[in-house]
Amino acid sequence: MPPRPFLPVAAPNLAGNERAYVLECLDSTWISSTGRFLDAFEAAFARFCGVSHAVAVNNGTAALHLALTALGIGPGDEVIVPDLTYIASANAVTYCGAKPVFVDCEPATLNLDPDRLAERITSRTKAILPVHLYGHPANMDPILDLARHHGLIVVEDAAEAHGATCRGRPVGSFGTCATFSFYGNKIITTGEGGMVVTDDAALAARLRLYRGQGVDPQRRYIHPVVGFNYRMTNVAAAIGLAQLERIDAILAARRQVAAWYAERLAGINGVRLLGAEPWAVPVPWLVTVLLTEGGARERDAVMAALLAEGIDSRPVFYPMHKQPPYREDTCYPVAEIWSARGLNLPTFESLTEADVAATCASLWRAVAGFEAPLEAP
Repeated sequence: MPPRPFLPVAAPNLAGNERAYVLECLDSTWISSTGRFLDAFEAAFARFCGVSHAVAVNNGTAALHLALTALGIGPGDEVIVPDLTYIASANAVTYCGAKPVFVDCEPATLNLDPDRLAERITSRTKAILPVHLYGHPANMDPILDLARHHGLIVVEDAAEAHGATCRGRPVGSFGTCATFSFYGNKIITTGEGGMVVTDDAALAARLRLYRGQGVDPQRRYIHPVVGFNYRMTNVAAAIGLAQLERIDAILAARRQVAAWYAERLAGINGVRLLGAEPWAVPVPWLVTVLLTEGGARERDAVMAALLAEGIDSRPVFYPMHKQPPYREDTCYPVAEIWSARGLNLPTFESLTEADVAATCASLWRAVAGFEAPLEAP
C-alpha cells in the first residue's frame, strides 16, 4: 500500500473563480493597487461583517498597525492585549510607540479574560485589543461595557475568526473597528492580505489616507500626514473576492471537519478539545486540543509522534510575556498552562473524514505512550 500523503496543518482551497479573476487582472493589466476587484472585495467583505466600510491592506499586521495609527494611538499610550495571542497583536501596538499591557486568558476559550481587565487599566490606557483566538469569539459584552465605562477604544483582532458570531452578531461588528488577515492559512485567503472594517465613516477615510502614503485624495503628490504603503493589489483582491463568494461552503466544510474531530476525540483520554461557549458560534480556524496533564515536553513529544506518521501540527501560541521583546516576570497562569499543553491539528476545507480518523488515531497512539491501539478511536 502506498504511504498516505503528508497532512499539513492548513491548505488553501482555490476551487472557485480565483483563476478566472486573476487572469482577468492579467489580461486587463490591472495588477497593482487599483482595479474593480478591490472595490468589489471591500464592499462584499463589509456586507459579510455587517458594517458600512472595509479597507483592504497588504497583510493582517498592517491592518492592525493602520487601525491603531488612524485611531491616534501613540507614545505614552497603553493598549490592553491578551497574553495568549500571535505576536502581531502586540507588535502593532509597539509600532505606534505605545505599550502593550497583557491580560491572562480564560481556560475555556483561551481568549482574553474580561474579569481580569479592570485591574490592568491605568490612566494611560487608551484601547483594548481583544483577539478572537483560533476562531472562537472573545466575550465582547463585558469588554465593551468596561470600555464604555472608561472611555476606551476597542479594536477587534479577528484575524482567525471570519464568520464567527458572538450572541448572534458577527465578529468585526462590535469594536470601533476590527482587523482581519487573509494569509494562506486563514479561513479565506488572498495569499497575503488584510482588512480593516468599521461603521465610522471618518475613521474609514483616515484609514484610506494612511494606507496610501498619506496622499491627499484631492491633490496628487501632496501628503498631509506620514502614511504607509499598505495597499492591497487588485490581483490579491481578485483571489479574495472569489474566496468570499464561497464563504458559506468554506465554513460548512470546516464545521464538518470540526464535527468529525469532536466525535473521534471524545474517546481519547488525556485530551480535551477546545470547546465553544453557549453564546458563541465559533469558526474552526485550527482545531485545538489540550493535554489534560503534563507540559511542553509531553506536548512536543506528541507533536513529534504525529509528524513521524506524516501529520503536521502546531503548538498553541507562546504567551507574550515569555517572548524576548516583551518578557515579564509576572505570572499569567492560564496562558502558561494551556500554551504548554496545547496543539493545533490539521484543519482545512478539503480535509476528508479519513484524514481526520488517521489524525485522531495517531494522536491516540501518541497520548497512550506511542503504542498501537487495540482499535482506532
